[in-house]
Amino acid sequence: MPSHPHLATSEWTLDYPPFFAWFEYILSHVAKYFDQEMLNVRNLNYSSSRTLLFQRFSVIFMDVLFVYAVHECCKCIDGKKVGKELTEKPKFILSVLLMWNFGLLIVDHIHFQYNGFLFGLMLLSIARLFQKRHMEGAFFFAVLLHFKHIYLYVAPAYGVYLLRSYCFTANKPDGSVRWNSFSFVRVISLGLVVFLVSALSLGPFLALNQLPQVFSRLFPFKRGLCHAYWAPNFWALYNALDKVLSVIGPRGFLRCLTLCALSSFMFGWHVHEKAILLAILPMSLLSVQKAGDASIFLILTTTGHYSLFPLLFTAPELPIKILLMLLFTIYSISSLKTLFRKEKPLFNWMETFYLLGLGPLEVCCEFVFPFTSWKVKYPFLPLLLTSVYCAVGITYAWFKLYVSVLIDPPVGKTKKQ
Repeated sequence: MPSHPHLATSEWTLDYPPFFAWFEYILSHVAKYFDQEMLNVRNLNYSSSRTLLFQRFSVIFMDVLFVYAVHECCKCIDGKKVGKELTEKPKFILSVLLMWNFGLLIVDHIHFQYNGFLFGLMLLSIARLFQKRHMEGAFFFAVLLHFKHIYLYVAPAYGVYLLRSYCFTANKPDGSVRWNSFSFVRVISLGLVVFLVSALSLGPFLALNQLPQVFSRLFPFKRGLCHAYWAPNFWALYNALDKVLSVIGPRGFLRCLTLCALSSFMFGWHVHEKAILLAILPMSLLSVQKAGDASIFLILTTTGHYSLFPLLFTAPELPIKILLMLLFTIYSISSLKTLFRKEKPLFNWMETFYLLGLGPLEVCCEFVFPFTSWKVKYPFLPLLLTSVYCAVGITYAWFKLYVSVLIDPPVGKTKKQ
């Protein structure tokens, strides 16, 4: 591990925080029984059937944490009671939306990554905040940050919410904060949790005077991936500070967390397509509680998931990704429409027209364009069209969510009325 930050066998070598390196180290002790050659760090682009088998099983095994986190989140959701059928219950719908999320499924189980258990840590921390187990929520999120630093995007929402809901111990009758109820003991307790986790992660590298090298790996300016120092984090901080202090309760926290993630995705530098999942998954929890949030979720998840299509570009993967997305999208729309059937339609004519436009776009990009003369001259055109079309939908969802946060009354005042 001392050589961890100095390996340079690949431009992607060990650019995650130390906890993920330890995670890979533990996996290597199991991987050696499948194929010893996959452990050779200089064996770039190596592939074998046993390596693929190990990847599949290790991803599935780690998803146990994600399943548990979904279970905990479902216990926190009351939602609306519609009908007597199990399939119409908000908790059941939420479990399907999370467990069978199309984007997470293709990114982890086809594209082969370990995002499932990381999102599991995030959902578990959210569940603990819903359950008012704030110290546990802070601990899980601190651990998550030292597994993958992309979650810094939503750190402002966590920080401000914990300050508002845990460090201030009392509210005024109108729901605003009682400033003299500030608890220094609780602040110190939260700081101690973050410090101990950070010390465990970064302490060995600090002792070996390798901390600068670790940060150069985590924030490589030459690759344009230093998300923490660019505009999106200032946008995210603004979004969080703007409303979290005036919105009491976990639901307000969730909405601001989603805004942080979505703003960072939109304004980030060199953002990867899969980062949209950072907004889609927490938005799932909101979608089963309010019709307006369900509408935003469906627009965001449909366009966001379609934007992941270029990750699967081989011919055998084409019918798989189309079928899986159709199944997830049809279920999402039909189940949420059933849940909120007594309220106004989830889509207006413009939103319906836009979402239906994804069909002709897919036909043009996958079935028409390859047979045109433009394929040689403009090979980038399908990706360009997909990115631009999806950017319109994601921007619209972001704007609609932001407006709803601004105009919705604070939870405390709503209850008082």
